[in-house]
Amino acid sequence: MDLTPRPAGNFRFRGGVTAMAAAAVAGARRRAAAFLLSSAIRHQSSQSTSLQQGLVAKTSLTSPPWPEVKLPDPVEEAKYHAEVVQKVNKMIATGQYGRLFAVVHFASKQWKITGEDLIMMDNVLEAECGDRIRMEKVLLVGADDFTLIGRPLLGKDLVRVEATVIEKTESWPKINMRFWKRHNYQRKKIVVNPQTVLRINTIEIFPCLS
Repeated sequence: MDLTPRPAGNFRFRGGVTAMAAAAVAGARRRAAAFLLSSAIRHQSSQSTSLQQGLVAKTSLTSPPWPEVKLPDPVEEAKYHAEVVQKVNKMIATGQYGRLFAVVHFASKQWKITGEDLIMMDNVLEAECGDRIRMEKVLLVGADDFTLIGRPLLGKDLVRVEATVIEKTESWPKINMRFWKRHNYQRKKIVVNPQTVLRINTIEIFPCLS
């Protein structure tokens, strides 16, 4: 084997090391050219998207699955609201609305009532039998052709619901039994709840809707 030193440019081994180095250099050049080309394409695409931001490809995620809701014109909506309010006030003033019904909040519950209804509640009222009371928490009042819904309550000057205390009594006794076998344990409790019966006298509505 010849171990004579040679210049770096002419250094060779057996098997064609120079050809392999040339192939590696050519591959590196091709990779560099491909990288420059891809970066140029990305830069051009970013410029085109920045110029055309309003153009978005339509896919299943560009718009919601429900149909688009178009809001009404505020001027037309205000005009329609004024017409409806005027019509309802006219019907109330002339009394052409038929039988009224209401939903009131009383004794921690909501009751749907109409004239001459009887309601029984498991509660104690300070009023005595025969006293007339007013239900001030009115959530809704309706007739044949219109319904007024409070947010959450209707005004006291718009609707008036009155009732009379008919009876104050107690419920049927309920027995609460607790038993533990083989332990000589047995407890019995009788539960009786106070009850009040009301009769709805009147449901009045006034033409002051705004």
